[in-house]
Amino acid sequence: MLTQAQLKRRKLLKATATLALTAAHTNGAFANKKWPDRPIRLVEAFTPGGSSDVVARAVSTKLGEKLGQPVVVENKTGAGGTLGTDAVAKAAADGNTLLLATTAMTTNSALGKKLPYDFVRDLQPIGQIAASSLVVVVAEKSPIRNLQDLVQWAHKNPDSINFGSSGVGSMSHLGMELLSSATKIKLMHVPYQGTSVAMTDLMAGRLDLILASYATVANLLETGKLRGIVISSEKRSPFAPDIQTAAEAGYPDFHIEFWWGIMGPRNIPANLVQQINESLNWVLTQHDMQKTLTQLAAVAQPETPDNFGKLITEDLSRWKAIVKKAGLQPS
Repeated sequence: MLTQAQLKRRKLLKATATLALTAAHTNGAFANKKWPDRPIRLVEAFTPGGSSDVVARAVSTKLGEKLGQPVVVENKTGAGGTLGTDAVAKAAADGNTLLLATTAMTTNSALGKKLPYDFVRDLQPIGQIAASSLVVVVAEKSPIRNLQDLVQWAHKNPDSINFGSSGVGSMSHLGMELLSSATKIKLMHVPYQGTSVAMTDLMAGRLDLILASYATVANLLETGKLRGIVISSEKRSPFAPDIQTAAEAGYPDFHIEFWWGIMGPRNIPANLVQQINESLNWVLTQHDMQKTLTQLAAVAQPETPDNFGKLITEDLSRWKAIVKKAGLQPS
């Protein structure tokens, strides 16, 4: 006859076995559940009609084809991308809400602003889409013809060279602070609300330099109204093969690109991250997608989630160092 202690032990073992079977059944059902089983939201946090919106819509069309469910672009703008980013960071981690991430989100985080999310802790890198070079431009009548000229001019004429940007903490601002640091020259910052007025002032001779995306100034470069003195990528851009890199001029620490990628809420199941990543990399091989990227002077960058995560971490580290060196305060 079993003792009371043996009976209790038998009941405990039975209960444990039942719980294990239930958990296995639940996990198996989740693993076997077909995903996606409904439309997916792709949140685009910047201005409709801009380059990020164009990328988001091109990706969504082909990604929907691959996944077998519509991928719907949702423009959720405001606070420099913060509202859209926060919405995704706080969404359910089920793969049905994704973020069109950009370099601008790393500069936002690096500025030390009080954000309702942590860009690294609360968001899951899924895959990079593409990268586009920036170019430092001068007016056609400028005596500065290349990066070496700029450095020499700055040494001979201290405190005389200025640059315009689309605002404090923007990539056109921080990128020039990086150039200043890499070349050890002093550049005076003139912030604008947007780039159109700054570009007008550059061509009128009221500004010396602007860092702009190559796509936005391509026509002005081709017609000779502007001149590119250095491209921001580590290697020469296929869209601007005649413009030297900073490394070629002897300043290898200046290299940045504007990138786009896909992220989601942290803790998305690993199998869904892998599925979205593989589908995204397939999208980047498609003719329609490559045509859109070419129009933006961008190059497809199929990457693993881990490698995309490393890029984000490296960018954040770089921008934080620049923000600290420039003495910028969060607004």
